[in-house]
Amino acid sequence: MRQIAACLLVSSIPVLAAPAPDLIVYGDYVLTMDPSRPEILDGAVVVDDDRIVAVGTREDIDARFVASRTLPGAGRVVMPGLINGHTHTAMTLFRGMVDDLDLMTWLNQYVFPMEGRFVTPDFIRAGTGLACWEMIRGGTTTFVDMYFYPDEIASVVADCGLRAVVGAPHIDYPSPGFKGWDDSFAAAEDFVRRWQGKHPRITPAFAPHAPYTVVPEHLRATVEKAAELQAPITMHLAEAPAETEFVSEHYQTTPVQHAARLGMFEQPLIAAHMVQLNAEDIALTAQGGVGAIHNPTSNMKLGAGISPVPEMLAAGVNVGLGTDGAASNNDLDLWEEIRMAALLHKVASGDPTALPAGQALAMATRLGAAAIHMGDKVGQLKPGLQADLIQVAVDKTRHQPLYDVTSHLVYVLDSTDVVSTVVAGTVLMEERRVLSMDEAALRKAVAERSAEIRAALAQQAKQ
Repeated sequence: MRQIAACLLVSSIPVLAAPAPDLIVYGDYVLTMDPSRPEILDGAVVVDDDRIVAVGTREDIDARFVASRTLPGAGRVVMPGLINGHTHTAMTLFRGMVDDLDLMTWLNQYVFPMEGRFVTPDFIRAGTGLACWEMIRGGTTTFVDMYFYPDEIASVVADCGLRAVVGAPHIDYPSPGFKGWDDSFAAAEDFVRRWQGKHPRITPAFAPHAPYTVVPEHLRATVEKAAELQAPITMHLAEAPAETEFVSEHYQTTPVQHAARLGMFEQPLIAAHMVQLNAEDIALTAQGGVGAIHNPTSNMKLGAGISPVPEMLAAGVNVGLGTDGAASNNDLDLWEEIRMAALLHKVASGDPTALPAGQALAMATRLGAAAIHMGDKVGQLKPGLQADLIQVAVDKTRHQPLYDVTSHLVYVLDSTDVVSTVVAGTVLMEERRVLSMDEAALRKAVAERSAEIRAALAQQAKQ
């Protein structure tokens, strides 16, 4: 009787089932970018809803969780999604339109006139859609944008599944949809107010173009409004010699010191390019907590110079990577920027240790997240952070042999090796097939817009 009673007692105790998360992503290697536990062999990441709930070895995860969906990991690296800290997404439609010119000639004689002629809401939807497809395919999960008709950009981002800081541009001159500063700045404020808290993956921002296109009193107005609304600012800063000369002539200082004097460093600022900096500029950037975005390919292509990235990193500046727009790159492949950054600073300094592979990769993940003021959300694989992650294949013949995963990611792999892309727990691409976008419809829209631009270029060539 005692044995029967004991059996009855044991059977009455409920058996606790393992938690059932939404997704487990496996990998032969899990590269967390978390300094406390950087690499896990034969590991997995557990995702529930939009967040990471556990990271560990396959053995540990399988003992604790049974998910409703899994992504197999043989021959794959799991790592945080890449962060593109500066781009102009819809400019994919200007890809290859004109090349091999200096920044000011490129802008004033080609880009600005073509924007005035062709940039419409339809143009923005097609170009942004093309950019989002390219970024999903290449493993970029978060980007910072600055382009016209930001409502259209935000809507495309909301639909495609990516995460973005969407900057509403304002400039002192006529631009698509605007006569000048007054209406563009008013529209930027309206955009930020309407999109704040509207969508969990979209952060609205103010985007004054640059110190050479926006006068000081207007930059101060941006700072005041950003402070009032607690919104970030993104802007081109210290981009090229021509900007440095302009600011020196008009304001007797450097672009960085000019922006700091106007209070721009007192707000969360994402400063794109940051090429023309002296030692005082670097110190101010570090003190102000400014996120600096390095765009190596665009800067090289436009002959803008080489950003002092190693010096900024040594000073404690959070430096991220960006592609810039596809009109000056000519793609949105952040893997190219990672490799280019690692190589460029070696040859510029004559020091092969100047920017190690691990640091270059951090600039596209952990440091990049900090640079865009989202380090508490993305950039690492840690419980509690957003489930933005990718799988990258390392099992092809051209990948062999593999001794060091970080080295391979920086010096061997490219965007075609990305297998899966996950943002906020949603699988946007699986087995190299983008799931969140209609590629055929996208190609049709792009073909229509690009035909118009091609005809205009042909006409211009005849003149």
